[in-house]
Formats: sequence, C-alpha cells, structure tokens
Amino acid sequence: MGALNKIDMDDVPVLRTVARPKLTMLSLDTILLGDCISAMQGMPDRSVDMIFADPPYNLQLGGELLRPEGGRVDACDDEWDKFASFEAYDKFTRAWLAEARRVLKDDGTLWVIGSYHNIFRVGAALQDHGFWILNDIVWRKANPMPNFKGTRFTNAHETMIWCSKSEKARYTFNYASMKALNDDIQMRSDWVLPICSGGERLKDDDGHKAHPTQKPEALLYRVMLACTQPGDIVLDPFFGTGTTGAVARRLRRRWIGIEREEKYVRVARTRIASTLPLDESAMQTVPSKRSAPRVAFGVMIETGAIPPGTILTDLKRRWRAEVRGDGTLVADGARGSIHKVGATLQGAPSCNGWTFWHVDGPDGLVQIDEYRQRHLVAAGL
Repeated sequence: MGALNKIDMDDVPVLRTVARPKLTMLSLDTILLGDCISAMQGMPDRSVDMIFADPPYNLQLGGELLRPEGGRVDACDDEWDKFASFEAYDKFTRAWLAEARRVLKDDGTLWVIGSYHNIFRVGAALQDHGFWILNDIVWRKANPMPNFKGTRFTNAHETMIWCSKSEKARYTFNYASMKALNDDIQMRSDWVLPICSGGERLKDDDGHKAHPTQKPEALLYRVMLACTQPGDIVLDPFFGTGTTGAVARRLRRRWIGIEREEKYVRVARTRIASTLPLDESAMQTVPSKRSAPRVAFGVMIETGAIPPGTILTDLKRRWRAEVRGDGTLVADGARGSIHKVGATLQGAPSCNGWTFWHVDGPDGLVQIDEYRQRHLVAAGL
C-alpha cells in the first residue's frame, strides 16, 4: 500500500471545546483542546469504533525519588495527576466513562491502561457502567525502572482492561492477525514490550521528557491492530503527546484526540504531522534483560526492523512475498505466517520461515533470521 503524502502541521487542527453544541458531523484527525468530559459531550452518540484511554493514575507519590548516585528521578508529579481523595478520583472516572460509553458504537471496544494505583478502581467503575470485560492485558516492561529504594518489588508492568459495551456485543477481534503477529501461536494476555526510551522518547526544548508517561508506539500498534480495521475511528480522551494519533495515522485509522495541556498538544501536532502511514521508523528497540529470549516475526514489524511492504524472497529467488502490517506474508495467492506461506509455496508439511525468507538488500540476500539476531543484540537479550 502506497504512503500518503506528508501532511503540513496546519492539517492537524486544534479546536477549543465549549459548552455542548448541537451534535453534528464528527471532526476527524483532530485534536480537541480542553477537558475530556466537555469535549466528549460535544460528540454524537455511537460515533467511534474504539477508545484508548490513558487517564491520570493518581500516583500518590510521597516526596522526591532519588537514584543511588543522588540524581532525581523524573517521575510524574504534574498537577493533572493529583486528586484530593479517592472519592474525587472515582467521581472523575465515572464522569468520563459515562461519556465514553455514550460515544462508543455498540460493537466498539474500550481500552483503559493504568497501574496498581488506579486500575482496580477504574475496573470497578467500568463494570458499574455496564461494560463487559473481555481481557486484562499485562504489559510487562522489558526494561522497567528499578526500585531505587529497595523497599518493594520492581514495578515491572502495567495493566490494560479491554472491554465491550455488553456481554453480547459483536465486537471486532482480529484473532488471525494477532496469531500471525506472534509466529502462528495464540497471542497471550501478557505482552513483553519495552518502555519508551532512546529516539522514541519525546523531549522538550530543555531536553527533558515531553511527557512523563509516554506510551510506546509498539503497544498502541498491537492494541489497534487487534480490534480495529482501516478507516475505523479511534478516540483518545487523554491524548498527551499523540502516540495514539501517530499510530492510527500509520495504520490508516481515523483518530480524535482530546488534551487539556497546550504544551502536549504542540508536541502532538508536530509528531503526527511528520508521521506517514505504515512508516515504522519511529519504532525503536531498547535494551532488556529477559531470560530465554524469543522474538516473533511480528516484533520485527512492530519495531520497524522489517517494515510492512518489504518484499521477501527465498534463497533461489523462486518466490516473492510481501510483508503485511499484521505480520502475515502474501505470495501467489497464499497468505499467512512466514512459516505457513513458505510451506505452502514449497508444497511441504512445514517450513522454518526465519531461514527460508530473505531480504534483498544492497549487499545481496540477507536471511530474515539475521534481522532477528540484530534485534536481540541491540536489545541486549
């Protein structure tokens, strides 16, 4: 699929929210500047296909956190994450969930991510509002921040709750794509992905983190690929620096972001304006210390090592296959994982796709397993 032309920054408008207007046509690929509850009140009923929400965590941090050498940890201590009490946080949660449920289509799904500080309270509110929980996904961080004080276990994961509007909702789940992304093995509910670091971590003019809780694009890539189709509308009511919008544009989904902090909106506009569909160059890998490393072909897609649209060939150049965004290959009418397509083309019972398929580069054919090995080395696995 060809890439769209690069858009100008003015093509990502910022609209200020006001009192709820008459519900009319939905504005797409737009950042709404203002409070998420007020902004959603101006949206039509049943108008979006998926919601990804990364609400304030209400972290309840007590004092500064210092590294062993004395350096200050750049943690989240912004005012937008502070609430006077659990009751105040619960009231806020119920209010935004009520509007989220109203604007979500009956066959749509909602994702909420949080930490142990807030996710249990959010989960109860979801069920109170009538949402049907489909899965809780554990995002296991391949490179978590250590517990510098040594007083607790290292906090190495966050939890996402995935839910439909009702028990009988006919929601979208791209099971085959998820399985293909994971080397023809069912995708599990524990995902090992690195946190934002290196080139993917956005910085402000002073070199500090542009946002304290920026989510990795690989995480949103997998979420969006799991339960949406090209052209679907994705809403993020806590838009931050625009990870959801950037990934939605890459995957050819339409998007709406809501963000009340102007400094984040400025970063998001610039970021999304420079993002091209199916361009995975912004997906960076960072070191991790996992034992027994195993890399699925889908990780090569998610991190940009082998971008969608890449043409693969066998060593003798008998067959050519195109890499799709969900990790499948397409060749001569066959579609499936790197192993399945290789076996089908050869008429063989099985095939090791890692050694069968090659990328034709400047230096000749390179086995895709070489890309996997480079990934392992770069990630410190």
